[in-house]
Amino acid sequence: MAAGFDKDAAPVSGSRAERYQVVLHVEPPSLSADGETGMSEMEDGTRVSAETARRLACDAAVVEVEKGPDGSVLDVGRRTRSVPPALRRALEARDRGCRFPGCGLRFTDAHHIEHWADGGATSLRNTVLLCRRHHRLVHEEGYRVFSDVEGRIVFFTPRGKALADAGPPMPVASVADMLERNRERGVAPDWRTGRPRYRRDDDVPIEVASAALTSTGADAA
Repeated sequence: MAAGFDKDAAPVSGSRAERYQVVLHVEPPSLSADGETGMSEMEDGTRVSAETARRLACDAAVVEVEKGPDGSVLDVGRRTRSVPPALRRALEARDRGCRFPGCGLRFTDAHHIEHWADGGATSLRNTVLLCRRHHRLVHEEGYRVFSDVEGRIVFFTPRGKALADAGPPMPVASVADMLERNRERGVAPDWRTGRPRYRRDDDVPIEVASAALTSTGADAA
């Protein structure tokens, strides 16, 4: 079985840029939940862990290759998408980006909550959008995601603690609002505020500077 990213497929809004192709040769046992018992390698022979293979196969083009006992290729099946375009559009309409609490990034993979290699359905109920960072957290760093009986998506840390949904992002204040808030606090930033002041003591009162110089001179004497 070969799972990869199809460079010829039409790009989908919010998904990975379809300008490259990664081919991964995987035997079915390596995609199972236990994994690591069969082939899982790149075209150049580089070994890929079973969980990484499961992550890549979550949302990729899949081609089944039948081999004989001596390793010769007997048959090559048609290329299929593990997540068809219609389902991808439905996921984008429902999730509006990565569903990991507090993320929302629009460039995402479709993650199978129960992997299709373990019998999970490629359906709206069993898939969720995750950005690449959080997809890796779920597959390779011990985080888990489940869908409850009401279809709500729940994430758990490696120690089994449920992650609460993040609230909506705080509105970004306009420049005028920020200036007004600074004025209310007695702060008056100007064009010099953000500039570095290397070896500058403009903000040091002259009395303090004089006392410091006098003290230094007395100590030196």
